[in-house]
Amino acid sequence: MNGFRVGEDDFELDGRHVRLLSGALHYFRVHEAQWGHRLAMLRAMGLNCVETYVPWNLHEPRPGEFGDVEALGRFLDAAREAGLWAIVRPGPYICAEWENGGLPHWLTGAVGARARTRDAEYLGHVDRWFGRLLREVVPRQHDRGGPVIMVQVENEYGSYGSDQVYLRHLADLLRAEGVTVPLFTSDGPEDHMLTGGSVPGVLATVNFGSQARAGFGALRGHRPKGPLMCMEFWCGWFDHWGAEHVVRDAADAAEALREILECGASVNLYMAHGGTNFAGWAGANRGGGALHDGALEPDVTSYDYDAPIDEFGRPTEKFWRFREVLAPYARGPLPEPPAPLPPLGERASADLTHWSPLSTVMESLGGPVAEYAVPPTFEELDVDRGLVQYTLTVPGPRQPYPLRVRGLRDLAVVYVDGVRAGVLTEEEPALPEPVAGHARVELWVESLGRVNYGPRTGEAKGITGGVLHERQYLHGVGARGLRLDAFSSAEAVRRVPATEAEGGRRGLYRGSVVVRGAGDAVLELPGWVRGFVWVNGFNLGRYWEVGPQSSLYVPGAVLREGENEVWVLELAGASGAAGAVSLSPVPAG
Repeated sequence: MNGFRVGEDDFELDGRHVRLLSGALHYFRVHEAQWGHRLAMLRAMGLNCVETYVPWNLHEPRPGEFGDVEALGRFLDAAREAGLWAIVRPGPYICAEWENGGLPHWLTGAVGARARTRDAEYLGHVDRWFGRLLREVVPRQHDRGGPVIMVQVENEYGSYGSDQVYLRHLADLLRAEGVTVPLFTSDGPEDHMLTGGSVPGVLATVNFGSQARAGFGALRGHRPKGPLMCMEFWCGWFDHWGAEHVVRDAADAAEALREILECGASVNLYMAHGGTNFAGWAGANRGGGALHDGALEPDVTSYDYDAPIDEFGRPTEKFWRFREVLAPYARGPLPEPPAPLPPLGERASADLTHWSPLSTVMESLGGPVAEYAVPPTFEELDVDRGLVQYTLTVPGPRQPYPLRVRGLRDLAVVYVDGVRAGVLTEEEPALPEPVAGHARVELWVESLGRVNYGPRTGEAKGITGGVLHERQYLHGVGARGLRLDAFSSAEAVRRVPATEAEGGRRGLYRGSVVVRGAGDAVLELPGWVRGFVWVNGFNLGRYWEVGPQSSLYVPGAVLREGENEVWVLELAGASGAAGAVSLSPVPAG
């Protein structure tokens, strides 16, 4: 039988043994103009395959409203042109340190804990989504002359659930929609994960960062036959806001990769090139150890991942060590890395001349104001990424009592009678000073990223439990939401009323920067606190003074020669040298 297939002990292509040397590169985390360069970097490292997830929430922002699903097809075409096979992991859940694990907010808001199960309402949405998504995959399968050699069923499901009816439905759905290449699952190398996440008759693979022999031993305990593959070799890791930057020693990672290959196994480097969480799509984790049920840990904008190819597309020490390990398994000499993409010609400072108060931005670009008995969640207001303004009254006269928010997710800047009264978080949900009535209270609540892994995936954002004055709930709550994609219309943004810029205040700052020699750059915001930046309408992502990330990556394709438009949405209120925004060339590797 011709074509790519899963043999009894290895992968086979047209009757010969094939070892998959794959690397994860997510098309949605890399500017499309840079796909070719990054794919060529994978080839130069010694890989023969690229793997990508598909984020459902990016492509279906509202039920039945699809946006640029064709991007996946274009990426698969680019992989084929680069001489790489492709592995597609369509979810519907992907984890990936991505907002809500890729599940749309409108879906998890409606079905709650019924997501990722056999529930009919949930599966109805999955069926519709796969019906659209797989049009990009099926014609590009290997047996039709395309690059796609394998497709995943769900993702690390054994870390979450045990619904075998659900998994079988997904496998059957993929086949019914025309997927003919081998299917597979991927899970941690533990008994409960492999039993919960694998599907009879479907290839099982395992994910780990070290101890390959032990990991494959666990897999063999469940699957005595079939190819061995580490579908996620964690050669680096991701960062959280307010935590230390995570680095894995290059020599240690290279030895772990060598052990995988010495086992006769195939491998997928996670990540080969991480890229960037543009447009506020970074997810979040829950701390608290094995149960993943503790404090929120939002992910930074950079998805560099300490990968062998860094966020800017440069080879690292890890790249060269991996290349040495992979070279003996290649069919012929490895190609040299492509030339670096050109950096910005010279440093440039932005001139932010116009400013709009956050309240004006909300009135111009936000949703309509409505009154509710209790505070609605982000999901109820159809806000995926962004913020919600809640307004309510403390009746009076009454003496001062503590004012606190139950179920706050994630952060609220609070004003009482127009005066800033404090910042509330999930861990500190009460104002530092009591509030007397009669008083008018505003709570500006931000989502810092939806949880993407563990039992609290899909939890709602906003005020999920109510506002208490002493022990009394306050009812009659006004609410309106502001989605980040409201800024995707440059004309709408320019119509927001503005005055002369006032440094240090919350709101939208607008201006321009003159570029000489457009190319890859980093954007720096010394003195700014927390918010988002757009350059020529392209959302670079969130900045936050808590670190560890201190600048934002600007792909050269976003910039143009001469004047470039810059918007900064400051949500906290800047301090120090606020107002300074500059572009610098990406440093040489």
